Parts: sequence; C-alpha cells; structure tokens
Amino acid sequence: MQAIVLVGGFGTRLRTVVTDLPKPMAPIQDKPFLAHLLLNLKRHGITNVVLPIHFMGEKIRAYFQSEYAGISIQYAVEEQPLGTGGAIVNALKFISATDEPVFVLNGDTFLQLDYQAMYEQHQQTGASLTMALRRIDDCSRYGKVITEDNKIIKFSEKGEPGPGLINAGVYLIHPQLFSQYQLPSQFSFENEFLFPHLNSIAPRPFLANDYFIDIGIPEDYARAINDLPALEQ
Repeated sequence: MQAIVLVGGFGTRLRTVVTDLPKPMAPIQDKPFLAHLLLNLKRHGITNVVLPIHFMGEKIRAYFQSEYAGISIQYAVEEQPLGTGGAIVNALKFISATDEPVFVLNGDTFLQLDYQAMYEQHQQTGASLTMALRRIDDCSRYGKVITEDNKIIKFSEKGEPGPGLINAGVYLIHPQLFSQYQLPSQFSFENEFLFPHLNSIAPRPFLANDYFIDIGIPEDYARAINDLPALEQ
C-alpha cells in the first residue's frame, strides 16, 4: 500500500505557537507530528510515501530524507503552491502502480483506523474514491458529511452545529481519478473537485470511530502533544 501525505500548506492558524516550521513539523515531544503520522502508517503496512512539499519544504526533506523508520519517501516538489488537488495530481506521478488504489492523507490530522479494512472495502465496492468519516459531537468547525445507502450524497457548510459525520482527512483514490476531468494545475481537492463533481465521483464512506485529532488550531495541537505519545506505547 502506498500513500500521499499533504504537507505543503502554510499553517497560518498555528503560526502563533509554531513560528519557524511548517505545520506537519510541529514538535510532539521528541519528534515532529509528521513522524507520528508516518509511524502509524508503517504499523498498518504502508511503506511507500510521497510528500508534496512547498512551504518550508526543505525542513521536511532535511529531517526525513529518502527513508524514515523503514518507509521509503519521495518528494513531489512544487515550484508554486498547487492547492490540495493540484498537489495530489502532481504527487501521483511518483506512484509506481497506476492501477492500485493510493491513500491520501492530510498532513495535519491523525486518525486511527484499519487501513487494510478500508482498502478491502474500497476494492469490493469498486469505488473510485473512499473517504474516512468520523462521528463527532460538534461538526461546526468542519462541516457535516451526509450519507445514504452507503454513499456520500452531500456536504454541508462549516458552521452548522450539532453531532454528525465529518471528513476525517484520509482518502483512498484510484490513480486515474482525475483523468476524465479538465482541471487547472492549481485547485482545491474539496472545493473545486469533490464538491462540484460529487455525483459523478460517487464517493463511498468508511466509518472510523477511534482517535482523531486535527492540529490546525493551538488548542488541539496542545492536546496532541499529550495524546500521541501515549497512543504509541
């Protein structure tokens, strides 16, 4: 199994506490957040990872180099920021098997889930895109994902309070997912691809009910500092 981890964002909301590092390099005790993420992938059998880098990408590359903890790492360098969608398309050039599904993860979220089970479900349904969803008590920060008959049918705007399912930041995609669409080199995966083409993409949900955290804001970053080392014991 292979994965693309999106690490090229600017992390503006976290800049007040992590001033001189890209967000995935935010320290969690003795190693960066991204290291915890990669070690979790390794535990689930993912040993080949592509990192699309732009903002402070040299700091990510200097730390992880071409191999980390038995994980082979390649870098898809962006001369200009490509957005999440453009970053995925660019990173897919580094994926060796063009007919095998590829995991795509947000580099600022950590989710415990059964990657093998998600992979098997994806293959069984014949989906072009499977999205990990997590049920939480208040969706206002993320926006809700609405499902029906084991299909994702709608995304609601951020700000709607109350419990529900959210996008947990882990996707499984077919490498040819983007080939039938006319897309610019720079675009948002969610806002400019997934949302407007929801019906034709027909994404499938995979429900994950274990630990989830998004370090995009200082409060949750502080919580991750306490939580993640304990999860690895």
